[in-house]
Amino acid sequence: MTLHWKLVIDAQDPHAQAAFWGEALGYEVEDNSALIERLLGVGAAPEAMTVEFRGRRAWRDLIAVRHPDDPYDEESGTGLGRRLLFQRVPETKSGKNRLHVDVHSAPGTREEELTRLRALGATVLRHVKEPGGEWVVMADPEGNEFCLH
Repeated sequence: MTLHWKLVIDAQDPHAQAAFWGEALGYEVEDNSALIERLLGVGAAPEAMTVEFRGRRAWRDLIAVRHPDDPYDEESGTGLGRRLLFQRVPETKSGKNRLHVDVHSAPGTREEELTRLRALGATVLRHVKEPGGEWVVMADPEGNEFCLH
């Protein structure tokens, strides 16, 4: 039996990170607004825990993106497959990532993908060429490293 999992990424602005990574990967930003409205309606969550994001209610400190082909819970909007969850933390990133995302472009399209990711707010840290392959080490808008292959 395989286990269900998600990658959780600390962020100062989880909604901006979700917007970046959703666009970068072609993932969908999860819509938890129905769940949030239900919890607000029964007094199980305070309004202060929410914000408006893209015209709907979202959690203030958490937001996820999910693969568009994977299943999700229709009542909560929570993905049941490949997901990245961004959680607000008070501290800024310091030091090198211990875990990072590798983004694989279609064959022959790495330069186009590099241009697209830069337009979304990513920065190039360095180009790597080794006997085993080539890739570009980049950083997302909050400085988290990822590799473009």
